[in-house]
Amino acid sequence: MKLDQLIERLAAVFALLILVGGSLLVLAPFTTALLWGAILSYSSWGLYRKLAAALGGRRKWAATLIVFIILIVLLGPFVYAGFAFGAHVQDIVALVEKLFDSGLPDLPAWVAQIPLVGSNIESFWERVTSSDSEMLAQVRTLAAPAGKWILAAAVVVTHGVGLLALSIILAFFFYTGGEGAAAWLTAGMRRIAGERADYLLALAGNTVKGVVYGILGTALVQGILAGFGCWIAGVPAPALLGLATFFLSVVPGGPVIVWLPAAIWLYHGGETGWAIFLVVWGVVAVGMSDNVIKPILIGKSSDMPLILVMLGILGGAFAFGFLGVFIGPTLLAVAYTVLHDWTIGSPAASALASGMKPESGSTEESRRVEKAP
Repeated sequence: MKLDQLIERLAAVFALLILVGGSLLVLAPFTTALLWGAILSYSSWGLYRKLAAALGGRRKWAATLIVFIILIVLLGPFVYAGFAFGAHVQDIVALVEKLFDSGLPDLPAWVAQIPLVGSNIESFWERVTSSDSEMLAQVRTLAAPAGKWILAAAVVVTHGVGLLALSIILAFFFYTGGEGAAAWLTAGMRRIAGERADYLLALAGNTVKGVVYGILGTALVQGILAGFGCWIAGVPAPALLGLATFFLSVVPGGPVIVWLPAAIWLYHGGETGWAIFLVVWGVVAVGMSDNVIKPILIGKSSDMPLILVMLGILGGAFAFGFLGVFIGPTLLAVAYTVLHDWTIGSPAASALASGMKPESGSTEESRRVEKAP
């Protein structure tokens, strides 16, 4: 190869790297919105096609309609809760300061009568709530900046809501240009994975749908149930508490952080009956819905271990912010499912992983699976 040809190829590669790197740099601020917009559009692609068919093939009208529906379903609760938060922010700050000043309430008399642990619980609670308790004194010092913390949290949530709105708007363009993007992705995967590209793409797509439906569906149901229970019990700002439950439902046992303090607040205010109702409602209605709805929505699309779910939630929040709570588990679920199928998903690979020699029938079956698209 001549020197001038080598220089031309190196210059072409360098120009390509600059072009790709510059494009990624430009799109970097919108990575989160682009990812969530793509996930939303893919998860609701079936509904979009039905709307397009019902509208006589008018794809832009169908995309506009489904984007409007998503805005109402996903963004509407955030907007409503934002107005409710603004209306009650002073009350919330006053409530926090009052709680810190007055201290924690006394335990009911029946707690001391619990066999084996009742006396220990009572003595520990007395030490915590005593006037000279160092822990309580340190907690009271946090009352002053409570308003600043709430304001900072509101700024973070507002930024996340803005990204959510942008992702829904970007979903419109994924709807209208989805076939072209799918063709690019399929062609790229066929160059990488060969004959198994279509199968791996279908596997990843089913995992995305299952996890998104399971996460969002369960979170939405638990948020509605928690907000409804707080509204019945007379807890202030039930919409805001329902929104908090929506976020915390992705964490195992997260809704307890919402309804248990609300029940304690009711008991401290003399509403013992409503406090018991809220505890029962939180355990039965809100808590059991996670065990009933999530398996139905997710099914067997992803058997991802719980530790990966937690890492996906925390890592997604650190990497992508507000929307990363949902993007992180989805990406990890797709990676886990595809890698599991690629490594030990076939019968032959499973037998080798367990130290067993695969039978001839299993070998033939594995060959058919590997040749399947």
